[in-house]
Amino acid sequence: MASLKELKGRIASVKSTQKITKAKQMVAAAKLRRAQAAAEAARPYAERLGAVMASLAGKVSGDSAPKLLAGTGGNQRHLLVVVNTDKGLCGGLNSNIVKAAFVQARELMAAGKIVQFYLVGKKGRAPIKRAYPERIDDMYTTADVRDPGFNEATEIADALIAKFDAGEFDVAHLVYPTFQSALVQNPTVQQLIPVPAPATAEDTDSVVEYEPGEEEILEELLPRYVKTQLFGALLEIAASEQGASMTAMDNATRNAGDLIKDLTIQYNRSRQAAITTELIEIIAGAEAL
Repeated sequence: MASLKELKGRIASVKSTQKITKAKQMVAAAKLRRAQAAAEAARPYAERLGAVMASLAGKVSGDSAPKLLAGTGGNQRHLLVVVNTDKGLCGGLNSNIVKAAFVQARELMAAGKIVQFYLVGKKGRAPIKRAYPERIDDMYTTADVRDPGFNEATEIADALIAKFDAGEFDVAHLVYPTFQSALVQNPTVQQLIPVPAPATAEDTDSVVEYEPGEEEILEELLPRYVKTQLFGALLEIAASEQGASMTAMDNATRNAGDLIKDLTIQYNRSRQAAITTELIEIIAGAEAL
């Protein structure tokens, strides 16, 4: 059994930890509001851009379609762009994203495809490196940036498009969480490159004429679409990180409180036992005299 001094030290240590987790919970809650607002504000833009692309893609086909839309003509080499956080203490968020990436990778490899990983963020690297050390294509970190934004999305998009133009892969999939609430962040897998042509264009009664032609506009619009999708993924991971961190720190604070109660009960019982033993010794000594 632990001594009274050891129990007292453990109680003090857990109380200190509880203060830290409570502070991190409050910080995450404050950051969550802004991150959630940014993620939700970006979604309508991405949807509208997809509608415009649907209208343009429906007018372009065959050899005139840009490579980012038409693809390489192959479907053998796949690149998984896995977006994780650069910081920990956010519950099972990163492990859920990695699990979704593993599921996608196993499905592709079972179909005889060649799979490589492009890792964004630090926290998802270790399990992927352990499972597929020879399949890591490249890595990108946002740890030095306070709030990753469109500049970082542009750098990632430019690197991916350059790899695609160089023929290093045929299809790229984006794996990231979609923020729903502080309790729910759903892992999402979507095709990023070549840009998937929307099934249907937006219904409209007006006749739209594009100047210059559709091919020229798509040449400019397709890279921006890739950047927008990556920017949206960075905003979603930021909101998901704060939501998961707030929930994890709240659970940790509650668990610390329960542990303090248990240790306090154990301390009181041990102290009472020590006092009782001392009294028995005093009484026994008095009777001996």
